Amino acid sequence: MRWRGGRKRALGTRRPVRLPDRANARWSLDFLSDTISDGRRFRVLAIVDDYTRECLALVADTSLSGLRVARELDDVIRLRGRPDSLGSSGLFAVGIIGEINCIRGGGASFGI
Repeated sequence: MRWRGGRKRALGTRRPVRLPDRANARWSLDFLSDTISDGRRFRVLAIVDDYTRECLALVADTSLSGLRVARELDDVIRLRGRPDSLGSSGLFAVGIIGEINCIRGGGASFGI
């Protein structure tokens, strides 16, 4: 009989997430999705200031491209100023942030 290995564990040590110490230190992007009764899907982009817990923008649409997310971020930046960093827990948002960097020619220097 073949012995099965144990549970896989994360290698290395994890750093605790640094808490922001002021407004506009870090914003979080979160993408939510749901389905309308006729079967069509829609997404909602939520931009939240991690220090104040204030929702800076909610954008709902059937499709949210990287260009659209960049445009919405530019609108919020125009009103609130530029954050020190952007964060996200999902891989989809990380891909969108990478797409924004490509659109701007690497000009967006947000740390994740």
